[in-house]
Amino acid sequence: MSEKNSKDVSKKIHYVIVSEAGASVYSASKLAAEEFPDFDVAQRSAVSIARRLQDPLAELVKIDPKSIGVGQYQHDMNQKRLGESLKNVVEDCVNKVGVDVNTASPSLLSYVSGISTSLAKNIAEYREQNGKFKSREELKKVKRMGEKTFEQCAGFLRIPESKNVLDNTSVHPESYQAALNLLNTMDYTPKDVKNKNLAGIRKKIQDKGIDNIAEVIGIGVPTLKDIIEELLKPGRDPRDEMPKPIFHTDVMRIEDIKAGMILTGTVRNVADFGAFMDIGVHQDGLVHISELSDRFVRNPMEVVAVGDIVKVRVINVDVERNRISLSMKGV
Repeated sequence: MSEKNSKDVSKKIHYVIVSEAGASVYSASKLAAEEFPDFDVAQRSAVSIARRLQDPLAELVKIDPKSIGVGQYQHDMNQKRLGESLKNVVEDCVNKVGVDVNTASPSLLSYVSGISTSLAKNIAEYREQNGKFKSREELKKVKRMGEKTFEQCAGFLRIPESKNVLDNTSVHPESYQAALNLLNTMDYTPKDVKNKNLAGIRKKIQDKGIDNIAEVIGIGVPTLKDIIEELLKPGRDPRDEMPKPIFHTDVMRIEDIKAGMILTGTVRNVADFGAFMDIGVHQDGLVHISELSDRFVRNPMEVVAVGDIVKVRVINVDVERNRISLSMKGV
């Protein structure tokens, strides 16, 4: 679209900046070639970047975390230990969120506790040959899915299409009977869970005493609390509680940014000298450590962390050097 035509558009165009870190690594990988055999590397990169907005976790697991950029000192660290630590972090994230077994790629499935790369491929192949999984129990039909492996991974795999609503929660199959006993004790049914009709369950549990209920059902109080939370929100994705992506309409180029503007930014990276902010243009802005707060800041991590969404004021814009200076003071 030409600049002249773009000015004639009556509706505001909403856009969001997505990090392209690691996209080139993915586009040249064997996995990308398998997923998009007819695309060139530029097209694969574009698809990867777009899918990050739809589901960042599902897409970024396809890239070595070290290729995404995890800090200014990552190359000074023991690379083996760094790789192991990052892998553990990704596994923790995947298992905390849970995985829809009927839509997940082998790359995502391989980060689920107990599932190896080969088993992840077997799950995907079974799904392609037999259609969507209809229950967690059906997972046992997958080649090399033994009882021990099933025990490790079942609680992290979700099946929204299952007739058993518990298959779409993090309640482990071993605790299904306890969950059903709880519902029966509180005069509810699995249908009430599916229809999200458990509004009064907390009050009933409080009246009867959670310790007494746990003893009657035969489980520990921590397990009982976890079951209650899952029954209240079947299919819950903890990411729903996180800030949504910011869609901009005000600035599209560095030339659009003027000193004094108040913008919403997302912390992209934190260094010893300050924090880099995504404010809606290709170039990140920098909040120097001296501009992070009205008080003295010894370490930027005391004030901000990657992913934080904050208000910033533009201090200076140097178009020629492609630099944007920002401040969080008094905003």
